[in-house]
Amino acid sequence: MIAYVDMDSPIGGLTLAGVGDCLQYLLFPTNRHPPADRADWVFRADAFTEARRQLAEYFAGTRQVFDLAIGPQGTAFQTRVWQTLQQIPYGETWSYADLASRLGQAKAVRAVGAANGRNPVPIIIPCHRVIGSDGSMTGFGGGIAIKQQLLELEASQRNLFA
Repeated sequence: MIAYVDMDSPIGGLTLAGVGDCLQYLLFPTNRHPPADRADWVFRADAFTEARRQLAEYFAGTRQVFDLAIGPQGTAFQTRVWQTLQQIPYGETWSYADLASRLGQAKAVRAVGAANGRNPVPIIIPCHRVIGSDGSMTGFGGGIAIKQQLLELEASQRNLFA
C-alpha cells in the first residue's frame, strides 16, 4: 500500500508517496508523467516526516545533499540515469550530453533525456540540474518555472557552503 502526505513549499504544494519510509514519488502540483494509478494510495499525516524535514532544509538553503531511503521504480537504464543524476553537485548543471557521456553512452542523449524526464523523485534526485547544451531551460516534469526556481535557489546558496 502506498502512503502519501502533502507539504507546502516555496515552489507550491508537493506530494510525497511511497511504502514505509521508502520515498517512491515526489509530485508537483502538475506533473508531465504522473503515476498511473493513485486509486489505492492512502493519506497518512505522519508519513515521510524525515523527507519533509530535509526538503524544508533544502528550501531554507541549509541542505545540499539528501539522506533518505528512496525507491524509484524504473527500467535498468532509467535507474542508471537516476543514479548518475545524484552525482551532479549542488548548484551546478550538466547538459544532457554531459549526462550521456558520464553514463558511457554519448550517443544516447535522447534516451537519457527521456529517462531524466521520468524521474519519479525530483529534487531528491536532482534532474532539475540538467539543461540544454546551449544553457537553455529544457523540459522539466514540474514545469520550466519550477526548474528555474530550484536552480536559482541553489545558485543563491552555493557560495554559503563553500
